[in-house]
Amino acid sequence: MLRPENEQDLSEIIRGADGALRIIGGGTRGVGRPVAGEVLETGAMSGISLYEPGALTLVARAGTPLAEVEEVLASEGQRLPFEPADMRALLGLSGTPSIGGMVAANASGPRRVQAGACRDSLIGVRFVDGSGTIVKNGGRVMKNVTGYDLVKLMAGSWGTLGVLSECSFKLLPVPEAQATLLSDAMPAAEAVALMSRALGTPYEVSGAARRADGRVGLRIEGFAQQVGYRRDKLREALGGAWEVLEGADSAGFWRDIRDLRAFAGQGGDVWRISVKPSDAPELVARAYCPVVMDWGGGLIWALCDEGRDLRADMGSFSGHATLIRASEATRARLPVFQPEPAAVAALAQGLRARFDPRGILNPGLMG
Repeated sequence: MLRPENEQDLSEIIRGADGALRIIGGGTRGVGRPVAGEVLETGAMSGISLYEPGALTLVARAGTPLAEVEEVLASEGQRLPFEPADMRALLGLSGTPSIGGMVAANASGPRRVQAGACRDSLIGVRFVDGSGTIVKNGGRVMKNVTGYDLVKLMAGSWGTLGVLSECSFKLLPVPEAQATLLSDAMPAAEAVALMSRALGTPYEVSGAARRADGRVGLRIEGFAQQVGYRRDKLREALGGAWEVLEGADSAGFWRDIRDLRAFAGQGGDVWRISVKPSDAPELVARAYCPVVMDWGGGLIWALCDEGRDLRADMGSFSGHATLIRASEATRARLPVFQPEPAAVAALAQGLRARFDPRGILNPGLMG
């Protein structure tokens, strides 16, 4: 295993590589097609480089454990806005979630409906490309990348364009209180309509999800007095009977949604489907398997039989279906990521050729 201590080590390792490299952060997101190559693990490049609570800004090396960052932020009453998930229980892995892995996966939880995705809070990156060149946001030695938004490119690239060495984030304060309205069980179409109504109100809903048992949760966060007022006004606007979860109970509900704990420990493959909320009920019907819905219906998690090609079974739709959990054999047989239209695929291939001309960084993982 290759384990660079710093960015310069990382650059030299990649420059001297004579074959494929399998990039590993904390080892907690085993997604994608199996990669045959020497393991390059970034955990030794760890530590917070800069933290300015007053400026709501943090810079951390890629191997820094996510838990370490969250602990430091919590001590100042701050947090990463996008609520990154811990997928270890779902995927049956035991590594340590890292900052670089989180960014490489563009990991984004229930709060995305209000605060945006990981890439929306990412304000800077440093990484090493496939030629061993150290790259930083806003500039690079090679002229042919001028004009690229490197931050947006790296978030969600799964280590195929470069190996992250450092990431910078904008932060948000931790709210004083939170509450969740929890409905009775209802069909997917009714749930999506209800979540859409809630998100369209002025009461600043920061989470809208439907559990596997069909119950819808709606979260409100902020100052305690405001949360109570907005919670009651939202309940009044929506009508019907609601259970109210406060404090730790509310936080636990959203932790379960965020980490998809309903499917952890259960057999079967797990798919992640991103669609327009209005299309979600039809896709849930086509999937014909247990589902959890997040982002107001824009994100569907589906638990289906092992080896099933759920994407093919659902037929054509506008969106993306990603195989998140399956055996190596299934991940080798099925396209893990949504097949791209020819024009998009050509663009993606052009980017990989420019940033990884030798094709050594996680080759085939997204292909």
